[in-house]
Amino acid sequence: MRNTLLFPILTAATVCAAPAGAADLARKAPEAPRAVFDWSGFYIGAHFSAVAGHSNWSSTPAGGSGSIDLFDAFQLFKGTGSYVIGLQAGYNWMLPSRWLIGIEADLNSPNTLGGNTLPSGTVGGHDHQALLGGTVRGRVGYAFGGWLPYVTAGFAWSYDRLRWPPDPALAQQETALLWRLGWAAGAGVDVPLSPAWSARAEYLATGFGSGTVSFPIAGQSVSSDVLTHAVRLGLNYRLGEDLTKSDVFTKGIDALELERFAVHGQSTFTWQYAPGFRSPYSGTNSLAPNQARETFDATLYIGAKLWDGAEFWVNPEINQGFGLSGTFGIASFPSAESYKVGANYPYARVPRYFVRQTLDLGGAVETVQGGPNQFAGKQSAERIVITAGKFSVGDIFDVNKYAHDPRVDFLNWGLADALTFDYAADAWAFTYGTAVEWYTGAWTVRGGVFDLPQTPNSTDLDSSFGQFQLIGELEHRHELWGLAGKVLVTGFLNRARLGNFTDAVRAAQATGTTPSIADVRRYTSKTGLSASLEQQLTADIGMFARAGFSSPNLETNAFTDSDRTVSAGLSLSGRMWGRADDTIGIGGLLNHISASRIAYLDAGGLTAIIGDGRLPNPGDEKVFEAYYSLPVYSWRLTADYQFVANPAFNRDRGPVHLIATRLRTQF
Repeated sequence: MRNTLLFPILTAATVCAAPAGAADLARKAPEAPRAVFDWSGFYIGAHFSAVAGHSNWSSTPAGGSGSIDLFDAFQLFKGTGSYVIGLQAGYNWMLPSRWLIGIEADLNSPNTLGGNTLPSGTVGGHDHQALLGGTVRGRVGYAFGGWLPYVTAGFAWSYDRLRWPPDPALAQQETALLWRLGWAAGAGVDVPLSPAWSARAEYLATGFGSGTVSFPIAGQSVSSDVLTHAVRLGLNYRLGEDLTKSDVFTKGIDALELERFAVHGQSTFTWQYAPGFRSPYSGTNSLAPNQARETFDATLYIGAKLWDGAEFWVNPEINQGFGLSGTFGIASFPSAESYKVGANYPYARVPRYFVRQTLDLGGAVETVQGGPNQFAGKQSAERIVITAGKFSVGDIFDVNKYAHDPRVDFLNWGLADALTFDYAADAWAFTYGTAVEWYTGAWTVRGGVFDLPQTPNSTDLDSSFGQFQLIGELEHRHELWGLAGKVLVTGFLNRARLGNFTDAVRAAQATGTTPSIADVRRYTSKTGLSASLEQQLTADIGMFARAGFSSPNLETNAFTDSDRTVSAGLSLSGRMWGRADDTIGIGGLLNHISASRIAYLDAGGLTAIIGDGRLPNPGDEKVFEAYYSLPVYSWRLTADYQFVANPAFNRDRGPVHLIATRLRTQF
């Protein structure tokens, strides 16, 4: 299914338009009506853009020429399209006449902004992709009636990647990187939302003159220019005229929470290092010693109330970085901030956009704190909650407040979730689906149906929904000696094209080749069951535990290699040593795989995560993790240590000692 970029633009426009009602502003911020909004001073912000354009090119000595269309329609089941997410910062001078003069710089991360062509009369062609871009512009506007229309112009830059030929199967592929300098011009309008927040709609054109790159092996040079048109929707946060008097650096950004509109955000940087360890041999999917990797992400959580009990949320996000060894080498992988895909340059994604409908059934009224993907307000204890759209299965199922969020607590995959819970997901851990939750008394019953990837552990979801997952979960909340706790039991059924390890080994033995699980895939069922405990032990100590198993002979659909697992740990509040905002986490896990999976790996087979080329001395993966988290002004700094015995179930390699640090802020 292919859909144009009208889908994300219209949904974002709906969200940005939602708070425009004067009644909302009158209730939430009567002291700052739109007519007297102070536009002066420094500000920071973010924007979402839909982009189209073209690149005129010519090649020598091949003599080819043409034009590349830089527009790519939004593809629902890939998450790709010609959209850009960017960050901006600027300063405004407000004159007594209400005229405004400003300067602004932005940095833009595209999802997909490029294309390719095959020039006539040649065996190759070139592929053009924009990796990063930005502008530095002046602005002139006039503030009236709570609105600020403006025009803008200035310099633009772009960092592009060109490849010859576009398909590496045609010939040896060469890559060239090209800096471009050009111009930017456009117009827009800013609208205040609160004393600190404002919304923006903007049109911006950018143009770049001809630039040339060379491909020595092919003996070709390509010259090309670029012209783009972008429609932007953005949000800005005012810092004030004197940054030395702003508390944004010590207390952080204040979230925007209006009657029908909310904006929250977060940013997380994680660095992880694997020093040298025993490694007598290695394979394609082995963990490499003596390496460090980092990941970065920044997310906005934008929500609008649609009707009584209904909310729409969208989460534009920028991602960058890699897991250790490209997220290979340990089944209980040491960083859940690392996806199964990585990138050297920041790129845009929209991992979540969903509608949540809450049906109150009565009972006691509970206060709900506002936060990411959650409006502040009231809800009844007896209720039904329906969530539909694109989100993560882990947003709703197998939730444990002590061990579930790698941006806050444990980093290891096996402590954030039950490793055997092979939940539906693309390579970024998100999918389409619907979940229903029924809260009644001390019980909650959950069920959901979700789309599975087109092929196991791939970036694309199944557009036909022919491969799907059914999940059921039962939760019981309780108190033991006045201390809160809960128990979860979660089961799943996957209907998908999966390979059987025994079949793969037999097929390889018959042909004298290395087994490949992809060669024996067929439509089948995979099941699993897990249990989770969350229990407060004292006012300052909480514990968690999980155990699970899944179909032992089938490959992983979307998570990792595990047939049986058990994990447990503690979370300790710093109140015990006089630092109430600090947290210590201690946890461990055991990860086990079946004899058929061991035989497959020993024969040289590869899974989505592991494969050392052989496995003569198998053993369970054993992991210990400890972290210390403390506040640093508006950020949280975490130091993390992990010990992994038998990485990839291999007694011949390791053990591995891993260290990491994590820096995060949230509003």
